[in-house]
Amino acid sequence: MRSAAPRRPAPHRRKGERRASGEMDGAGREELDMEVMKPLIDEQNSDGISDEEHENNFLPVEKHYQLDNEEGITFIQTLTHLLKGNIGTGLLGLPLAIKNAGIVIGPISLVFIGVISVHCMHILVRCSHCLCQRMKKSSLGYSDTVSYAMEVGPLTALQKRASWGRCIVDFFLVITQLGFCSVYVVFLAENVKQVHEGFLENKTAPINVSAASSSSEKRSTDLRIYMLCFLPFLILLVFIRDLKSLSLLSLLANLSMAVSLVIIYQYIVRDIADPRQLPPVVGWKKYPLFFGTAIFAFEGIGVVLPLENRMKDTTRFPQALNIGMGIVMTLYISLATLGYLRFGDEIKGSITLNLPQDKWLYQSVKILYSFGIFVTYSIQYYVPAEILIPAVTSKVEQKWKLLCELVARALLVCSTCKYA
Repeated sequence: MRSAAPRRPAPHRRKGERRASGEMDGAGREELDMEVMKPLIDEQNSDGISDEEHENNFLPVEKHYQLDNEEGITFIQTLTHLLKGNIGTGLLGLPLAIKNAGIVIGPISLVFIGVISVHCMHILVRCSHCLCQRMKKSSLGYSDTVSYAMEVGPLTALQKRASWGRCIVDFFLVITQLGFCSVYVVFLAENVKQVHEGFLENKTAPINVSAASSSSEKRSTDLRIYMLCFLPFLILLVFIRDLKSLSLLSLLANLSMAVSLVIIYQYIVRDIADPRQLPPVVGWKKYPLFFGTAIFAFEGIGVVLPLENRMKDTTRFPQALNIGMGIVMTLYISLATLGYLRFGDEIKGSITLNLPQDKWLYQSVKILYSFGIFVTYSIQYYVPAEILIPAVTSKVEQKWKLLCELVARALLVCSTCKYA
């Protein structure tokens, strides 16, 4: 039998060959790893966003999005609308609010409320910016900001009910802003009625007292008639759907209100009482009356995000907000304090009612301020219109959308007159 041939030992590899073989195996494993990871990399880059663009999505607020189109409003237009949205009928009632708080605690409380309001406005804008960057949205309104904030928040209970937050915010915004509009309708009707009836009394002076009383009763017109007279003009005003188109009217309204405030100031600074004769602090039972009037005066927070969203360069909005609210707070505190110092316990619900009723210079204050309130109506109306009208027009065909929107705007104006 032939013996089995001895097995040859495996050839001894040289050191260089083992090294080359190891490098080939390492390269093969790297290629295999790249093949495994490639689908994941492709999936991450499937949206076509580069690393630079991905970093830009989380830029700080100062580098937030900008509206480069021509439809955006400028810095001056934003500041004008901001002043117009905050200076309303509440300003004229602040002297009475100081009466319900005290000559010391009243102005201090106004400063405190104003600082908190401006701080909350800045927080609201920054939250909207951060959520826009996180959700890759160009702009967010109030309800969208609340909804996305609840979705990304830490509480699971709020995440599941994010849609509730959207509905609740929309509901209260609509009620609040339409309530402001209803107050404006009453203010316009009352002021025009006073001026009109005063003009008639001066034009046709009665011969005796009995004739005066009877003629006065005949000339007294129901306040609702004046509201109906304003209705068509308000409807035409809200047909202007763009804030940029309202800029000229808003500027004229600010000028008219500025002139009326100058007239008021020059009257109340003539004879200011000694502050020591007025109570520094009133009982806490009346303080809620002060708080309600003061909160009503700071009525412009509803227009903050709509103005910011319509601005061309949103990085300058915090500056516009600081300047605008600084002017507003100065007017609020000065007019409230000086008005109470001038009239004391005789101050009425609106400081214009304390002005002389027999001089046309002070009667013109009502006309000028009424024009400003008339334009302010459209600014406050813009917020509920942006919430309700898109939900209505989305259910009709394209060719009927414009007509449907105009009808909806007219019906909303009628509702503010009805509940005024």
